[in-house]
Amino acid sequence: MKFYSVLLLTASIALAGCQTTTTAPSKKIPKDENIRTMQAEIDSDGDGVLDAIDECPGTPFNVVIDERGCPDSLLFGENEFMMEARAYYDENSSEIKSEYYEQLDNAGKKMQDHLDAVMHIEGHISKREDNNANQTLSRYRVEGVKNYMTMTYNIDPDRIKTFYYGSERPIAPNDIENSWLNQRIYALISNVK
Repeated sequence: MKFYSVLLLTASIALAGCQTTTTAPSKKIPKDENIRTMQAEIDSDGDGVLDAIDECPGTPFNVVIDERGCPDSLLFGENEFMMEARAYYDENSSEIKSEYYEQLDNAGKKMQDHLDAVMHIEGHISKREDNNANQTLSRYRVEGVKNYMTMTYNIDPDRIKTFYYGSERPIAPNDIENSWLNQRIYALISNVK
């Protein structure tokens, strides 16, 4: 039995010594690999409409909006309503941008349909525009909208109340990226007594 044990041990050592091993090829791992990431779509004013399709950026919270992100008219009673309109301006400008005429046109038509409706317009400037030369800029913005309503829709000027503010009522930070949100007019049209 001892003989077979020695023979088995010798055969095992001989076979192990004759064995050839192959090494697996090394995997080449790229050091810099581009990984695709998805960019999140943003709704910066929090109105539920993504910025990519929001036609009225900077809509304040708690305002009823339509599918375009613009303030919608609110119906109260049988013929009572409130609606809002906004326009944002380039820095140091009182020229109404073309993209805001639709809101103003809707407001003008609503005022034509409801002769008891009154419009309140607030003009605002950003801190970047706030200097002695621009104290009247908010007034020019408001008067431009008022003139548009009276000339285009023949609205009695007495039905349009105007308010001029400086930079003391911002709705956004007055930094370079957001100051345009403060360069605005805000109009509230209503026949609610």
